[in-house]
Amino acid sequence: MLETSARLLRLLSLLQSRRDWTGAELAEKLRVTTRTVRNDIDRLRELGYPVQARPGVAGGYRLGAGGALPPLLLDDDEAVAVAIGLRTAATTSIAGIEETSLRALTKLQQILPSRLRHRVSAFQNTLPVPARGPLVDPDILTVLASACRDHERLRLDYRSHTGAASSRSVEPYRLVNNRQRWYLLAWDLDRSDWRTFRVDRIDPRTPAGPRFTPRALPPDPEIVARVERGVGEAVWRFRARVVVHAPASHVRQRLPIPVDIEPLGDDRCAFEPGSDNPQQLALHLGMLDADFEIVDSPELADALSTLIDRYQRALAGPPQAAGTSHSSKNRAKVIS
Repeated sequence: MLETSARLLRLLSLLQSRRDWTGAELAEKLRVTTRTVRNDIDRLRELGYPVQARPGVAGGYRLGAGGALPPLLLDDDEAVAVAIGLRTAATTSIAGIEETSLRALTKLQQILPSRLRHRVSAFQNTLPVPARGPLVDPDILTVLASACRDHERLRLDYRSHTGAASSRSVEPYRLVNNRQRWYLLAWDLDRSDWRTFRVDRIDPRTPAGPRFTPRALPPDPEIVARVERGVGEAVWRFRARVVVHAPASHVRQRLPIPVDIEPLGDDRCAFEPGSDNPQQLALHLGMLDADFEIVDSPELADALSTLIDRYQRALAGPPQAAGTSHSSKNRAKVIS
């Protein structure tokens, strides 16, 4: 009986870890026959777990949604991750989920073994920063996350940052949280290219469309960089091309904004920064600690000229009365 019980728990854990399993795959994982798998599936159903079956050679098993929530099996690392995630969710940008997260966390902590409670308690001294980004409907996040997981096409009604409305047909791949905002990385079927969508501007049409064959995705760091570039390019009002007399590695380490940098040799590179206003761009360029040239942006050139004049006036100090003189050291003092 103990062996059967342990096998049922292992089978339930497998069904919860992935959407679809064939009988042969489950039998191989459990090191039993497919007949034993069928018998164990029947035992799980008797316990209230809604395991769905598809007949045929390509058939298999799937843990469906039931009328009540059955027990969820978590290993140690998963339990800690869920507890930390619930604590973080209490200050998230998902609308209406803060109080629910705290209730769920309280229930989870009551049943955690002492060794896991100790690991979770290490995060109690962290200071969360309240979310300032736009609130996101958790139901929309669930629809998008499910479509990403199951590789199902979606039709979206979308509002751009300018307020323009459009309808999109996409293959969703990843949800990314960046600077207290949620973004969807998807392949836009109408534009045949990758696109980044702000989730709070998405109104998905349900049900989802047919399944698609996933395209090759770059590594996760490249996905994050792509989203950051897409986010920046979507809201930048001003852009410029700048040639810097420094290696690309030097510029990449000093820039506070994500951009693609084009090496032009060992000691020169070029990039196209963007920002909401040319004054902010000018400040970013001042952080490079290197000489640079503005290729084509009169707005940025005017902003730099304005900053130069302002800094020179700050170094010169206030106008002095006739007959009053100051040393060079006093003239260099910045007046606050």
